[in-house]
Amino acid sequence: MIFDARIWNAKQKSLQLMLDINTFNKGKKILLEMHSLLHDKKVYKSTVESYYDNLWENLKVKTCKIISNKETSILWNIWHITRIEDLIGNIVIGNKNEIFNKDIQKELNIQIKDTGNIMGHEEMEIFNEMINIKALKEYRNKVGKSTQKIINALEFSDMKIKTKKEQMEKIYECGGVLDATTGLLEFWGKKDIFGLIMMPITRHQTVHLNDCFKIKAKYNKT
Repeated sequence: MIFDARIWNAKQKSLQLMLDINTFNKGKKILLEMHSLLHDKKVYKSTVESYYDNLWENLKVKTCKIISNKETSILWNIWHITRIEDLIGNIVIGNKNEIFNKDIQKELNIQIKDTGNIMGHEEMEIFNEMINIKALKEYRNKVGKSTQKIINALEFSDMKIKTKKEQMEKIYECGGVLDATTGLLEFWGKKDIFGLIMMPITRHQTVHLNDCFKIKAKYNKT
């Protein structure tokens, strides 16, 4: 399935309107559909390719590692959105532990635990060379499946639940953000669950996947 920003933006507007008391179940259905498009079709046991699947189609390994003029790479983008979904989906919305752990970090073959917001060019070059792509895909699938369960369990009454100080502290303590990126905690800490669903669970991910598609279109030549 080819990503179309106009179609996605229309879905985002519908989601915002439908996650209301009288239309919540319809809104949740839209949310699940949108979330499924951001992940491997295996996460939702679908036979239809998602936006995410389309990104990986015929994508060369060397293309994944190219650092664009935005100072991002496809591998960095996938790590970034997956790490944030793990932190926000599990620790905040699900109010439970993150998926990421020492075993997953070892499989990924990386040193970092954070979202990578301030990763420099040299660091990104090392990150791109070191990260195990298969393990990155597996980590994203685990995060996607967890978020799917969390979404299915949501009730309308959950929408206005505010983030808790202890949840933000937990994100910091697990290494999800660095001292230099605690502004993320301030940003997330002002939101309720509805706000977090809109950003970063949905819109934020499409911004970065769109960046990936642009890198692929420019560099994934035969």
